[in-house]
Amino acid sequence: MEDLRRTEPLAVALLSGGLDSATAAALAIEAGHRVIGLSFDYGQRHRRELAAAGRLASALGLIEHHVIAVNLAAWGGSSLTDPDLDLPADGVQPGVIPSTYVPGRNTVFIALGLSLAEARGAGRLVLGVNAVDYSGYPDCRPDYLDAFQTLADLASRSGREGRGTQLWAPLVAWDKVQIVREALRLGVPIGETWSCYGGGARPCGVCDSCRIRDGALVAAGRADLAGAGPA
Repeated sequence: MEDLRRTEPLAVALLSGGLDSATAAALAIEAGHRVIGLSFDYGQRHRRELAAAGRLASALGLIEHHVIAVNLAAWGGSSLTDPDLDLPADGVQPGVIPSTYVPGRNTVFIALGLSLAEARGAGRLVLGVNAVDYSGYPDCRPDYLDAFQTLADLASRSGREGRGTQLWAPLVAWDKVQIVREALRLGVPIGETWSCYGGGARPCGVCDSCRIRDGALVAAGRADLAGAGPA
């Protein structure tokens, strides 16, 4: 059982199983936080990222790890939840929000993360969102996070009392090469993360997520990790 007398600050980290969220969680740990992980079974087409999240929670030494089921696949609208839709493999198109955007996903996830954070008394909600290599998603942008912080402060008892949970997105302005280099510095087990949109035995190497990740690994001098993933 956790020692309740400990005084280190507490944080909740949304842990997808991918590189960005693992790196953000590792940064929170480095900053002196005890970290609770929160992952979501939202009806995604495969289980690879959830399995990766469990391994990362153990590898990073998170004090708790929760997996919550929220079936966003029930109404579809994304190629990440609907197996009848093709996953995009033509690269990121400027100004185009791709079919992998899941309607309302980050809004739902952050709301649940704030609920857990307030219940546990965590002062920080750690997000791995990124506004540079983010495929154009509307819910990965700084203006979205700023607006959600305002809402969070108004919607919670802790916020009204002036001690609300702060949304912390340390990677929001970084490019993927910076994220890879920071992950390497922090000792994040990159080979255990899963970023591929597909759920095959190995990362597909052609989806937008794989292309961005592998390109950054090569640029960071770790081509040996490009195309790698947990067995």
